[in-house]
Amino acid sequence: MEKTMKQMQREVDEYIGQFKEGYFSPLAMLARLTEELGELAREVNHYFGEKPKKETEKEKAIEEEVGDLLFVLICFANSLGIDLEDAHDLVMEKFRKRDQNRWTRIEEKEEE
Repeated sequence: MEKTMKQMQREVDEYIGQFKEGYFSPLAMLARLTEELGELAREVNHYFGEKPKKETEKEKAIEEEVGDLLFVLICFANSLGIDLEDAHDLVMEKFRKRDQNRWTRIEEKEEE
C-alpha cells in the first residue's frame, strides 16, 4: 500500500501518542538521527566500501537502516509541527531555482 508523507506522519504520531513519554526533546532526537545515520553509513560501508563485517556482527539490511532514519526524522518533524510534504516542496523549489542550469539534462546530452 502506498502512503503519503502525511499518512506516515499521522501513523507515527498515533504510535508515539500511545505512550505517556511522547516524543523525545528535539536535541535528543537530533542525537538519535545522528546515531541512525551512523548505522546506515556503517551498513553502506559494509556493502559497498572496504570494511567487511566482523563475523560477530548481526546482518542488517540497508533498507532497515533507511527506515530507522526515516522514522526518527518523522518523529523530529512531528514534535516540531513540521509538515514534511511542505518542507519537501520548499526544498524542491529551492533546488529547481538554484540548480536549473547546474547539471546536464538527459535530453540535452542526447542531442549532442
